Amino acid sequence: MSEEGRVRKILDPAPPRGELVHMPEPSYLPATTAFGVTLLLVGIVFSWIVSALGAVIAGVAVVIWIRKVRQEMAELPLEHEQH
Repeated sequence: MSEEGRVRKILDPAPPRGELVHMPEPSYLPATTAFGVTLLLVGIVFSWIVSALGAVIAGVAVVIWIRKVRQEMAELPLEHEQH
């Protein structure tokens, strides 16, 4: 490509904006799930009580996380396509 072609390509206007990207809200749930799984695995070495506590924490966090994601998806506009 010639120098003039590169300059022309750089100076061309940007294409029009398309659909906005949906970004989920910040959440503590991934960290809570990781903490629960960590306790679950550490409890395998030390005590079944620690494992049980980790399983409960991870399980509750995953259920809340799934509910929150489903709620956010339901609030999207109808014309928003899901790929």
